[in-house]
Amino acid sequence: MDSTPLNALQNSSSAYLRSAMHQPVRWHEWGEKAFALASAQNKPILLDIGAVWCHWCHVMDRESYESAELAAFLNEHYIAIKVDRDERPDVDTRYQAAVSAISGQGGWPLTAFLTPEGKPFFGGTYFPPDERMGRPSVRRVLETMAAAFHSKRDDVNESASSVMQAIEYNEAFSGGATDLEHSSAGIALIDKLVASALKSFDPRNGGFGSQPKFPHPAALDMLMDTASRAGTNHEKAAQAALTTLHRMFRGGIFDQLAGGFHRYSVDERWVVPHFEKMSYDNSELLRSYVHAFQTFTDPAFAEAANEIIRWMEEWLSDRENGGFYASQDADLSLDDDGDYFTWTKEEAAAVLSPEELAVAELYYDIGTVGDMHHDPTRNVLFCPYTIDEVATRTAQAPDAVGQFLTSAKAKLLAERLKRQTPFIDKSMYTGWNAMCISACLEAGRVFQQSSMVAFALRSLDRVLQEAWNGNDLLHVIAYGDPDAPRSRVQGVLEDYTFLGHACLTAWETIGQFSYFKAAESLAHAVLTKFADVEKGGFFDTETNSGPHLGALATRRKPLQDAPTPAGNPAAAALLLRLHALTDHEEYREKALSTLECFAGVVEHFGLYAATFALALGRLVRPAVQVVIVAADDVTSQAAAMHLEIVALARYAVNKSVIRLKSSQLADLPPALRQTLPHVPLDVGAFALVCSGNTCQPPVRSTADLAEVLNSSL
Repeated sequence: MDSTPLNALQNSSSAYLRSAMHQPVRWHEWGEKAFALASAQNKPILLDIGAVWCHWCHVMDRESYESAELAAFLNEHYIAIKVDRDERPDVDTRYQAAVSAISGQGGWPLTAFLTPEGKPFFGGTYFPPDERMGRPSVRRVLETMAAAFHSKRDDVNESASSVMQAIEYNEAFSGGATDLEHSSAGIALIDKLVASALKSFDPRNGGFGSQPKFPHPAALDMLMDTASRAGTNHEKAAQAALTTLHRMFRGGIFDQLAGGFHRYSVDERWVVPHFEKMSYDNSELLRSYVHAFQTFTDPAFAEAANEIIRWMEEWLSDRENGGFYASQDADLSLDDDGDYFTWTKEEAAAVLSPEELAVAELYYDIGTVGDMHHDPTRNVLFCPYTIDEVATRTAQAPDAVGQFLTSAKAKLLAERLKRQTPFIDKSMYTGWNAMCISACLEAGRVFQQSSMVAFALRSLDRVLQEAWNGNDLLHVIAYGDPDAPRSRVQGVLEDYTFLGHACLTAWETIGQFSYFKAAESLAHAVLTKFADVEKGGFFDTETNSGPHLGALATRRKPLQDAPTPAGNPAAAALLLRLHALTDHEEYREKALSTLECFAGVVEHFGLYAATFALALGRLVRPAVQVVIVAADDVTSQAAAMHLEIVALARYAVNKSVIRLKSSQLADLPPALRQTLPHVPLDVGAFALVCSGNTCQPPVRSTADLAEVLNSSL
């Protein structure tokens, strides 16, 4: 399409939008200019929301929006607006809710029909170029909606008003509670959310529900937190988490060669994925596998975590400047479906020796008949058998099978790297970077990988320098195309909140006080920019921002994990972490009012409210702080490392492990300032464990620390 005239998307920053700048559709970016044009010409708006990693978005682009005939009709009867959902999550979430209210489904591409004011009156997802799969053609939908807009305007306006009311009602979350401060009420609500997740658990395949299956890392953390405590559902929660984590790691949803998780599985067995890889899925699953290793000490979980890290370091990281890229695409073109990641048996046989193939075809389930509908010869690599089971089936020693698999994996990966690699979107989003930073800091501590901690801190420094000025935070740190114009997109609630968590985790990791101060500044911005002072909770966009075009006028308070942690419980958790370090009651009171705002309805969200359950756990259980302090010399720091390893064992959401040097005791958060400077440190290292308002005597041995922790959690 390079010979066609450029539309307005040539001036955009997003890689997804710029990929459509040669289309014959006269696309506009979301903004006042497009809405003014729709009003002046009295035309409806066609809103297309997608993403660079979205296969069906590209299919609809090629099939329909690159058609000169269809574009001519669209340009005559509509004002067309294209939105990158990664760049503008505030726009996407509202119109997803609108289309779900209209059609009962959402997803990408999102195709919405709006009044000139931006109110949705019809919508859907993918529409084919001709009638098929029970879907009307995009041309028929365009013609029908254009005719309705002009001939049945009153009906269109009434429908649009009803949809807007439905969005507002769905986001109202009426039905708060006032007794969450009492631990019994809060724990009872957590138990209900855990029970709801367990009810949907698939004991045969792991995961929750049936096909398609998503990972739900927050729900896994909720179950692991439950599993680490005696009480109701302790054993069931442990089994659900263990089964799910093992099955996902051995499934096709995990890239068995290069590491990292694909977005979700289309089947209930985790075999055939949607092949795109997202930074936020991998950051949160990295945390879950780290927490699983802490809790269950299963070496498979350490292996899974390190394989995620391997992929993130090789493909998702700006190693020179710091920071994490957004995603890796699923496909090379619209004619394949994950062909880069899949194998025919002939392709594998051409690379491997007969001995390697004999074990690899069993271990990775490489057969003549594969798993992909578009090409039945192609196999998704997954692991239905263990090495011991393969050894039994091939009458070989397990060590020999392991050696053959190691060499086979290396050869298959080397051969795959000769293929053209799917597109990496090198855009950097603040919230997603913050999640990657937090995950890498946690992993670096647990696995004692100082280089990972160093890169995470360098990435955090970049985010703070380029996106945060002490008052305002940008949603986009950098765009993938360095030559594209740079848009300034304001941060949303999740950007502020996730970055605040990353700063606190950085301070806990190395004790640099500037990170704690940054976390407090970000929390202050959350309280002043996003709070609903009348009804509690936080809006996803700034209360005084504007102009509120279209459905942006609808106020949203994110409660549901979808799939990233929801903004409100994540904000409550940030405030509770700060309260434990400062004793500032404002933090706890606002966290409490936020959780109470949703307590009356949250149990209906089940496993999608796992972040709420984790935040509530911080509220109703005493904060357990393990502060490890050591002199600056090498011997003392080595002793501190051993104490830290013990302190990090066993995941619990209300536990924090803080490591400080004696030289850092001059700059401390207020709550620690009252205690630590009064603890004598002559030589070596010690650990101080405080739970609620009680601190135990300092301990210097790992055995004593383990005993104190077991009695405190």
